[in-house]
Amino acid sequence: MTTTVTTVLNDPRFKAAEAALQQGYTRFVDELITLTEIPAPPFKEQRRAAAYLKMMIDAGLDDAFIDDIGNVCGVLRGGHNAGHVAVAAHLDTVFPEGTDVTVRREGTRLFAPGVGDDTRGLATNLNMIRALIAAGIRPARSILFVGDVGEEGKGDLRGIRHLFEQGPFKGQIEAFVGVDGDQTARIVNQAVGSLRYRVTFRGPGGHSFGAFGVVNPAYAMAAVLTGLSQLHLPTEPKTTATPSVFGGGTSVNATPEAVWFELDLRSVSATELTRIDRAFRALLDQAVAAENARGQTHAGVISVELQNIGNRPAGLCDPASDIVAASLEAARAYGFDAELRASSTDANIPISLGVPAVCMGHGADDNTRAHSLEENIDVAEDKVMRSQSAILATILAVAGIAE
Repeated sequence: MTTTVTTVLNDPRFKAAEAALQQGYTRFVDELITLTEIPAPPFKEQRRAAAYLKMMIDAGLDDAFIDDIGNVCGVLRGGHNAGHVAVAAHLDTVFPEGTDVTVRREGTRLFAPGVGDDTRGLATNLNMIRALIAAGIRPARSILFVGDVGEEGKGDLRGIRHLFEQGPFKGQIEAFVGVDGDQTARIVNQAVGSLRYRVTFRGPGGHSFGAFGVVNPAYAMAAVLTGLSQLHLPTEPKTTATPSVFGGGTSVNATPEAVWFELDLRSVSATELTRIDRAFRALLDQAVAAENARGQTHAGVISVELQNIGNRPAGLCDPASDIVAASLEAARAYGFDAELRASSTDANIPISLGVPAVCMGHGADDNTRAHSLEENIDVAEDKVMRSQSAILATILAVAGIAE
């Protein structure tokens, strides 16, 4: 840590930044509503990215740009020739194209799909950029602000992967703060890893009566699903296996030629994730062999195709590290009962690469119904200011303040 949270909180420049955060509250809410009402379905974040780029430039980051994969990036230059501290919120939501994203306001609560996850994070970062510039704060290390693509679902963290592995800042990011989640009190330092698959079973098919007895891919799939339900999945470290989406077949009176399902394997332990992945693959082989032995194969045999549709690495940022200590101290300084959590966020990528990283929530909400059509957040001014001040204090403790 370049400096301590206490030093940051006592710095007159930080106090000026807090005042600027307060002055920017109304604009923060307005920008939050504007961004929420620009749809950003999976893999279609372009419209929101273009709007966010303009907002970043308007906030004072003159060198902001959109990179090759669609991330919006802007740098607040530091006073030292050191690396960058990345601060990221994701552009995409889970909601498909055509979802009504009109914001409804009831008192201090805003209702709309995606209003919290993670549009509030985007608007929070804009308010912090303006506050830093208004207070004349020059960080010791440059702060790279990012509105990234592909955090949700099958996006598979593609925006942050690109940032660390291929983009213009590759090798330059020395710390990472994700701004995502409904509670500042819940600080993520442990990355929940996941492997996601689309599994397709194929067979010869045929008439349900006339060709009855031929091998049936549905039976092979059923055997795998049953096997998954019987896997040993420890509660500590928490490990899960969830079949989620299903399809296949052509008619009620035809043996299917193909059936498929999608599977989400997760664990906070990379070792456990590897173990259940191997167990799952063994189930596939066993089910295919058993069905080919059971039924008639003169017209063809059962086969299985495994397509990887997601791979999020597991890992841990040491609870004793400077960045974790700073985030806990800053959150507690603003009255949050802070604790460390495990989750799947953009921070998975830097954590897996050994880059110090946390993800901090941007609110004090108990139940935002995130990922539902009734998603909602509380933008009461006191809650917003406490949260934004805690996040900004963390960032400056990590980046340092140049003299």
